[in-house]
Amino acid sequence: MPVVSGADCFAFTECKRLLQGFNSIPKINLEIAENLLPESFSITLKGEYLHITGGDEAGLLYGVYKLYSLVRRNIKLENIDITEAPAVSRRILNHWDNANGTVERGYAGKSLFWRNNRIGYDLERLEDYARLLASIGINQISVNNVNVNEAAAKLLTNEGLEDLAKVAEVFRPFNIKLIISVHFDSPVIIGGLETSDPVREDVAQFWRDAAARVYKKIPDLAGFLMKADSEFRNGPAALGRTQDEGANVIAKALKPYGGTIYWRCFIYNCTQDWRDTVTDRPKAAYDYFYPLDGKFDDNVIIQVKNGPVDFQVREPNSPLLGAMKQTPQALEFQVAQEYTGHAIDMYNLAVHWEEVFDHSVDEKRDTRALINNEVTAIVAVSNTGDDNNWCGHLLSQANLHAFGRMAWNPHLKAEEITREWIELTFGVQPKLVQPLLEMMLKSRNTYEKYTSPLSIGFMVTPHTHYGPDVEGYEFSKWGTYHRANNNAIGIDRTRKGTGYTAQYTDYVRDMYENLETCPENMLLFFHRLPYDYKLKNGQTLLQYIYNTRFEGAEEAETFIQTWDSLKEYLPEEAYISVAERLKRQLANAIEWRDILNTYFYRKTGKPDQKGRYIHP
Repeated sequence: MPVVSGADCFAFTECKRLLQGFNSIPKINLEIAENLLPESFSITLKGEYLHITGGDEAGLLYGVYKLYSLVRRNIKLENIDITEAPAVSRRILNHWDNANGTVERGYAGKSLFWRNNRIGYDLERLEDYARLLASIGINQISVNNVNVNEAAAKLLTNEGLEDLAKVAEVFRPFNIKLIISVHFDSPVIIGGLETSDPVREDVAQFWRDAAARVYKKIPDLAGFLMKADSEFRNGPAALGRTQDEGANVIAKALKPYGGTIYWRCFIYNCTQDWRDTVTDRPKAAYDYFYPLDGKFDDNVIIQVKNGPVDFQVREPNSPLLGAMKQTPQALEFQVAQEYTGHAIDMYNLAVHWEEVFDHSVDEKRDTRALINNEVTAIVAVSNTGDDNNWCGHLLSQANLHAFGRMAWNPHLKAEEITREWIELTFGVQPKLVQPLLEMMLKSRNTYEKYTSPLSIGFMVTPHTHYGPDVEGYEFSKWGTYHRANNNAIGIDRTRKGTGYTAQYTDYVRDMYENLETCPENMLLFFHRLPYDYKLKNGQTLLQYIYNTRFEGAEEAETFIQTWDSLKEYLPEEAYISVAERLKRQLANAIEWRDILNTYFYRKTGKPDQKGRYIHP
């Protein structure tokens, strides 16, 4: 075991624990330096000592985990000289865990935090989880679902706080602070008031009392998370108030303790009549929040989904991102694979998120340029549960890893992060790493091929959101329509249509409105087009639909072949687990292929130009 000396803190203990057995490592010295920013670190080799220097104890801890990652991946340390700092100070996981132990949109078993309507956990398992999250840079987590039920609402009471404070103790050494998802109607549910109207003094007093009670038990709590006026949940709009009025009353209660209220922007008309062709769900967040810029207190962070709809396979970035210059924003992703395979189908989210960060917000800037100006936090809905491999699908671990790494540094590329995860998980054998890397990087586009023609979205089975149901949402209240008929498909969202594109900067608006410059993979999100519309490669839109469904299913089959070829390099349990998931994915891909192709064949009466069989 290498000699470790220097700063006497939790990072010192972690360093000795993690590097035990790596006798080839030089002597290690840990130190804290005031010239480094909080949470930042440097690793340098000077003489016989490898120096890990942190801007604070958290930075030192991250430096230790970075060194461990390098050693595990056999990276040479001879000339090491690394300095890193996080792009944003808030890197957050939202757990959608219910008090009864289930996890909404969770595909990896039951909750790590909840049992039988109260906090309950395996201490050793929770410590491992805290270490896992800290190793990728996560520093805040919410432990209960944004759809707060009455049992979870009691976290604001002394009874709930006793247990939650013990969870905070587990995560505190790992530089991870807790967030509590709160119910807008908490003043009624646990306060006994007749209303939750945010302008009433008794409601404001309830929130002040709740904050005082919470911070007495958990003085370093990061704050509260709120979902209001969304999907049949009460909120300020339901009471005739604005979103800033709803958020600010809680913000003022949290302010004395340094707490933040994260206010989700996922608000839309979820009782839309399908006959209504004017109301357009993607416009909702911008319409609700943009007029309120500058009206929120400074400890309110509005939480904006990366796309304007709902974590679809492909959609444009939300026009709200960066639009509110006077209001801090959190960019929200979903690591849980709700619309992206349910941790059954392989789907590399790093590829997806790289595109999100590359997205143009005007002529000269991409999404990364918003960070630490408008975007001050990066958030994701968790994909973890109590399954042995944490994420249900072993390869879905790469998505959790990628989120933490990209929240730390949005300039990282999907290939780099995915390779890193593979080498940390399976070792550095090139005969395994390269084929697996290529398969995982391909997986996002493969899934898109068999499920989502040109960003049309929502052809999934209602409620579960897995498997094909082409018109499952077409006549529903949720506002998720493709309006396919015998001649055309898609929604005109230009200024001549629903007007959605007008929410963007002029440069981005013009790019999307022009058929020549609109990215082809998003054509049907922005335009309504006939099936004989010619794409730039000469294919008709209809033939593209046929081709990609067939290609997607074929590629899903090759994944099985690739995985089988790697069997000799894999632990048996890992091989069997993933092989089973890949077989389920192939069955799903075939179902998507057959149902979508038949649907469009019946709509148009036009066969596949390549003569492949489509069920009549």
